[in-house]
Amino acid sequence: MNWKKIRIISRRLLTIWGGISLLCLMIIIGYLYFWSLGNTNREDKAKKSDVRFVLNRCGLGDQRIDTVLKSYNSARLLLLGDHLDAYAIKITGVTLKELANEDNTTTGWYRMDSLPPILDEAVTFVNRWQNTILWFPEEKRLRTKDFYVFPVSIYIVGLEPNGIELIFINPDEKTVYYFSASM
Repeated sequence: MNWKKIRIISRRLLTIWGGISLLCLMIIIGYLYFWSLGNTNREDKAKKSDVRFVLNRCGLGDQRIDTVLKSYNSARLLLLGDHLDAYAIKITGVTLKELANEDNTTTGWYRMDSLPPILDEAVTFVNRWQNTILWFPEEKRLRTKDFYVFPVSIYIVGLEPNGIELIFINPDEKTVYYFSASM
């Protein structure tokens, strides 16, 4: 064999080895980030800009945000999307007229003491995480005429919810509670 062919073959083998090494390094860094170092629960780290979507999504508008009282964002399961996100947001105010669902549409605010069956099941689903987010109102407290709920999404498997996104409001306390979970 001549030296020129040996050099070409060596260069190709080293290039392939370098590519494999780079791929392995990226996998190791990705593993460390998504499953250990960078993927952790975050408590009380949310700012106003992080929760703007909550009031915009239910039509109240983010200009009402006063402060973020509490927040919880769980680590994510990369492929499954399982998560728990919850916020308590102090707002400047809201009127009962703004919360009235006068035409009984499927999108709008519902008073918590008179819920349709599917929404009733979704509120029960919230109670599963009460031991994780102790500051979130308990189901017994939520199910009073003082609270309203805005259903953003409810995902059902069989006859039970397995993923929900709900926005609760207590107009007297001027507090909005956001809850999103999937399992």
